[in-house]
Amino acid sequence: MNTASVSHLHIGRKVEKLRKLKGVKQETLAISVGLTQPEISTIENSETIDEALLIRIAEALNLTPEIIKDFDESHAFYSIDNKVDNVTIHDTGHAIHQVFSPIDKVVELYERLLASEREKIDILKNIQQK
Repeated sequence: MNTASVSHLHIGRKVEKLRKLKGVKQETLAISVGLTQPEISTIENSETIDEALLIRIAEALNLTPEIIKDFDESHAFYSIDNKVDNVTIHDTGHAIHQVFSPIDKVVELYERLLASEREKIDILKNIQQK
């Protein structure tokens, strides 16, 4: 079995990656789940995890067990890499959807209008001085 398929099946590594992506330390997760930090370390090095324990870990990370099981690091980084100029590209398998941040667009428009008004003021000042 090659390394890629082992990594794909390794639930412990998925827990570790998701925990790190959420910025949660092992100690914090351990307290939330009712375990010790060394036990969390052992879990993250385990290829399989008991379903009941996985549910507790998922709840502590504010995820579902399915999200942990289906987590694919390459897809997550694909999504991150496709973030361009406040545009997020979502690949649903059927189509690509772009999501624009409306607040960022409003701020951008406001800044362009402000720059335009400043140009008008400069032009009027120049005309007045002549």
